[in-house]
Amino acid sequence: MKMGAGRGMIVGLLMMMVVVVAVEGGSREYEYDDALSYGYYHGNCPQLEGIIHRKLHNWFKNDSTLAPALMRLHFHDCSVRGCDASILLNHKGSERKAKASKTLRGFQVIDDIKSEVERVCPKIVSCADILTAAARDATVAAGGPFWSVPYGRKDGRISLAKEAESVPMGHEKITDLIELFQSKGLNILDLVVLSGAHTIGRTSCDSLQFRLYNYKGTSKPDPTIDPKYLNFLRRKCRWASEYVDLDAVTPKAFDVQYYKNLQKKMGILSTDQMLYSDSRTAPLVSAFASQSSVFHHQFAASMVKLGNIQDFLADQHSEIRLNCNYVNK
Repeated sequence: MKMGAGRGMIVGLLMMMVVVVAVEGGSREYEYDDALSYGYYHGNCPQLEGIIHRKLHNWFKNDSTLAPALMRLHFHDCSVRGCDASILLNHKGSERKAKASKTLRGFQVIDDIKSEVERVCPKIVSCADILTAAARDATVAAGGPFWSVPYGRKDGRISLAKEAESVPMGHEKITDLIELFQSKGLNILDLVVLSGAHTIGRTSCDSLQFRLYNYKGTSKPDPTIDPKYLNFLRRKCRWASEYVDLDAVTPKAFDVQYYKNLQKKMGILSTDQMLYSDSRTAPLVSAFASQSSVFHHQFAASMVKLGNIQDFLADQHSEIRLNCNYVNK
């Protein structure tokens, strides 16, 4: 009885938050692409999802860390010009060359998939659709939820490093993050649930140095870090070039431990920990920490929203790239 009542309160809280953030969303620069279709490739490339699944299975057997890497690659792509595979373009001054992109991985995985897809279904499937589906399969491989991916994205021809600098890097203020998400048509609920992707993966110690030793120029560590966790991070990050797990408790499990860590002052990025100290986001952190099924369900829903973000002005000049690294000649 109590368990059922508790679940109902949590679900009710989430539903209430959805309504509130929907009203707060306001105008936005980007919109969802209603032209996307779940059956887009059923007639001309029905093998697509099978190819992606098989290729990823082989890659993940050799390197399981590629799963969170592909999820992050997808997020970076959608955060700039919508989900148009602009992050994959490999030329001087592209998003891929930006400082914010220097630790991105998984490009070779997408290239491998694209090569096979072009062999089977030439000139039909966009790199943007491949990356979006790969992020979904990567989530599932890591133990996360499955969702159906609508297809029909086109590949952008513009990719600018300066635009990639707007991608969140873990040191922004919560208000800035909320405004960034709203500019893409996402809301506070999406911010909190997509941050839950940090339940797996790693981050560079270089990005943590200011929290560990000189927070806001004080020559002291960030006071919001649990002292024991601070000592743990300092031991793990003796060198800025090292990497550390985003979730120190269950680093390889796609679960709600990330949110439980925030409640214990064990958020590794300052933007993570701020989710539990800000009144706009803290209730959602508590809700997800105690309800795994709700988190999984909402993560799938928010990933669909993320994957549907399109820049319609740029879309008018888009294409189906033959090679994900370069625009067509």
